[in-house]
Amino acid sequence: MARNETLTGVERFFDDDEIIVSKTDPTGRLVYANDVFLRLAGMTEAETIGQPHSVIRHPDMPRAVFKLLWDTISSGKELFAYVVNRSKNGDHYWVLAHVTPSFDTNGKIVGYHSNRRTADRKVLENVIMPLYKKLLDIENSHANRKDGMNEAYDTLLKILEEKGVAYDEFIFSLQS
Repeated sequence: MARNETLTGVERFFDDDEIIVSKTDPTGRLVYANDVFLRLAGMTEAETIGQPHSVIRHPDMPRAVFKLLWDTISSGKELFAYVVNRSKNGDHYWVLAHVTPSFDTNGKIVGYHSNRRTADRKVLENVIMPLYKKLLDIENSHANRKDGMNEAYDTLLKILEEKGVAYDEFIFSLQS
């Protein structure tokens, strides 16, 4: 599906009692998206199912955070992370995502399940947005995208090491 790559700068919101839910296969292709996901993404179910979850990736979301996410969930662990997503029309919306692997009876990962809730505005503005800007600046300072992502990833790991916490602990420490 061709996407409009224009960003509007308009932020979309959803209610605190709403949960965005999606499920993917092991490669990250969407197999389920609830009505809240579809509404915020501005997409129909037909446009969504079978697409890579990255169909809603916002260019201001550091690739290093997605590397951490994929490294974590593909190893069988869950992860909480703040994410900015992009709607089909170029709007954006922030979420606090909880991503977990789904296993078959033999313990093999058969897909991933993500629940997203509203993001804490104060945490976004005071911690996450500045951190993500720093990581993006590092990523964009390299001609080679993979080198940029890896340097930003190493920077993120150093920040966590200096704080003496794992990523989930860092995210939980930000919650009020």
